[in-house]
Amino acid sequence: MNKVLTIAGSDSCCGAGVQADLKTINKLGAYGTCAVTAITVQNTIGVSSVLAVPASIVGQQIDAVVTDIGTDTVKTGMLVSKEVVEIVCEMVKKHKLQKVVVDPVIKSHKGERLLSPEGVNKFRSDLITLSCLVTPNIPEAEVLTDRKINNLSDTKDAARAIHEQGAENVLIKGGHDGASDAEVVDIFYDGKSFQEFRDERLNTENVHGTGCIYSAAIATELAKGNDMVSSITIAREFIIEIIKGSIALGNGYRLAHFAPQTREGDC
Repeated sequence: MNKVLTIAGSDSCCGAGVQADLKTINKLGAYGTCAVTAITVQNTIGVSSVLAVPASIVGQQIDAVVTDIGTDTVKTGMLVSKEVVEIVCEMVKKHKLQKVVVDPVIKSHKGERLLSPEGVNKFRSDLITLSCLVTPNIPEAEVLTDRKINNLSDTKDAARAIHEQGAENVLIKGGHDGASDAEVVDIFYDGKSFQEFRDERLNTENVHGTGCIYSAAIATELAKGNDMVSSITIAREFIIEIIKGSIALGNGYRLAHFAPQTREGDC
């Protein structure tokens, strides 16, 4: 069985973070394990509190999973602090983990800080170099590159800059880029050439957790042995399907998850 380890924070409404990752991994036919980096008090409206898990405990969780069950890919999400970024890098090196999908969760959708400034610096200097793919959205790419992104040309320049920081591949997600645009354009860069993934923008607020789901889906497809572009293509199709079939729970940025399927005979 293909296995995916997610290293991320817990979301109490189960729309993002570890819970969203595990749902996604399971839905796509792999076995998900986790190392929890933080307990967040949040719902679709926002994040009201964060309790960080000590970095040593994060490392022990990774050790426990990898030395027993093992993993085919790793996906990182909310890493909270410099110390957690450091222990994740240490564990990746110790266990010689090769397929590491890094989703740079820096702020929530509403702007609450989820990774310290010192953590961002450590992320840029160390974790990016250990990744097979980095998947920032537009605001995250701006933080990682210290530049504003206003158009597609800027996005490509940012992808080049993140690749120069040591990323093997970069996927900048365009969902935050111009909400009035008719299309969502994701930019993929492998250090040699660009590929654009284009789809019609869906008119919905059911987007809580979409970044987590997308990157977890890519990690799952990589675990199955698919190549990078195929994994992104399948994951993109999956996230579009998720949004189209999502459930309108909550009063803020509502959950981007499938409505539960009722079994025949259920009330």
